[in-house]
Amino acid sequence: MNENLFASFIAPTILGLPAAVLIILFPPLLIPTSKYLINNRLTTTQQWLIKLTSKQMMAMHNTKGRTWSLMLVSLIIFIATTNLLGLLPHSFTPTTQLSMNLAMAIPLWAGAVIMGFRSKIKNALAHFLPQGTPTPLIPMLVIIETISLLIQPMALAVRLTANITAGHLLMHLIGSATLAMSTINLPSTLIIFTILILLTILEIAVALIQAYVFTLLVSLYLHDNT
Repeated sequence: MNENLFASFIAPTILGLPAAVLIILFPPLLIPTSKYLINNRLTTTQQWLIKLTSKQMMAMHNTKGRTWSLMLVSLIIFIATTNLLGLLPHSFTPTTQLSMNLAMAIPLWAGAVIMGFRSKIKNALAHFLPQGTPTPLIPMLVIIETISLLIQPMALAVRLTANITAGHLLMHLIGSATLAMSTINLPSTLIIFTILILLTILEIAVALIQAYVFTLLVSLYLHDNT
């Protein structure tokens, strides 16, 4: 039986209507909130992780940059929970869609760049032309720096999409190999199944790391423009 490797990356529909919006809204419901004076262990651990991540990302920012702290913390939680839910069987991972990742990267990048041009226009323009550049190289360097600035959101989106998609494809291939070998050779099946378990653990780490890297790069773009 021929199986399409990319079938799991197709956006699901319910009665012909796209269900991606419902899937995107689902992860925030998993974040526990406490209504009591004393929190339980899960809520306490969650708050500790949020404070630790926020403190690490906001340490290099000034007062203006720290106004983005809530947005950046919400971003890393959303990407991390979405990536982790995508590891469940028969689930859909929105972060494998380049369009969604671009929809996250472009507004954040544009907001940081516009803030830089509004508050520090001289420093922002100085990035296009390093000090001491020979006169004949000025036009070429300005073009190169402009292109490098414009491809930043594309690099953010492509990095996240490629890493999550590659991991899902590899897990799908090894899982299919395990199922196929189960009726042929049991020792080989156990070895491949062990590799699949180790790969799943690695993918959990990748899901969290990619959420952190995406948010950290947005934070660095913000730092360069504030």
